[in-house]
Amino acid sequence: MSREIGGLPDCPPNICKQCVLPEAKPNVYFNSEGVCNLCIEYASDQKTGQKNKLLESDLVKLLNKHKGKGKYDVLAMCSGGKDSTSALYYMKTRYKMNVLAFTFDNGFETEEALENVRRAVDKLGVDFLFFKSNYMKGMFSKILETGSKAVICHPCSLWYMNLAYDTAARYDIPLIIAGWTKGQSTSQEVMSKCGCNAASPEFKDMSAATKEFIDQYVRTDPRYKDFPVSMEEVLKRAQAKHKTLVLSPHWFLPFDQETYVETIKRELGWQYPKLSYPGRSTNCALNFISVANAMKHYGYTHYHVEMSKLIRQGVLTREEALRDLEIKISKEGLNEIAGKLGYRYE
Repeated sequence: MSREIGGLPDCPPNICKQCVLPEAKPNVYFNSEGVCNLCIEYASDQKTGQKNKLLESDLVKLLNKHKGKGKYDVLAMCSGGKDSTSALYYMKTRYKMNVLAFTFDNGFETEEALENVRRAVDKLGVDFLFFKSNYMKGMFSKILETGSKAVICHPCSLWYMNLAYDTAARYDIPLIIAGWTKGQSTSQEVMSKCGCNAASPEFKDMSAATKEFIDQYVRTDPRYKDFPVSMEEVLKRAQAKHKTLVLSPHWFLPFDQETYVETIKRELGWQYPKLSYPGRSTNCALNFISVANAMKHYGYTHYHVEMSKLIRQGVLTREEALRDLEIKISKEGLNEIAGKLGYRYE
């Protein structure tokens, strides 16, 4: 039985026997043994050698190619979470890059996350740029008001990646460093924090709903008339201004999550927040609303997709994923966050 929290379902009971994706026909479907098409495709690719493993030597070559070209070698996007904080740490300590740390706040960043960032930049002695804006709040409110199936994190990722590209161009920085994991896409041309490739089956319906929302409500709003409709558009605009490569050290490093979490705890005083989703993560408070809506409309979130990829790669166990995907926020908690957008879950 699925557990109801805040009137919304937790991880559904009918999930793939190998990963944590539910059946969502026609895009995600199971064979007679209860294994999803994505796990089957991954296994087939492994047999035919279509998945090339990225090595740390590949990362070093990329970094050295762009090192020393300007005041800053890399713009490190740091949310205060374990993945982005460790990426920042490795850029400074392991690779000796000249770093500009960059934190963006959509109005819902938690104090716990910001404190992690402050401790990290102070201990590492790197330059730090903090950007806070209420620009996206009107868009977030519209998603809730209209009952749109658009995933809140998706237009937000368009906003902050556009912002990151603009910042890199402003300071003439050749590399943008993110904390994206191996479960977030490493091969698509354009990437976001969520690792959402609009062409992949898991995100097909989500991306279509987001595009419909942007076309119908965003582009018709004078406040957002120039808002990008896709990550491809964000990249096209960025390339017209300043060519910047975006990558994550986690794609190349052999360290598992537990290893680098212990490192940043010890070296930077990093701490887990008291409440987060998924478990053992750090996301903005609005993420709870995004997750609740995604579970309501699709039965899974982009975190289910990411963790399923990690399971297939042997980085995460299915049991660990199921534990971290358990929803622990109450309906009252959701309404406390949604109230800042003038909305209430009944």
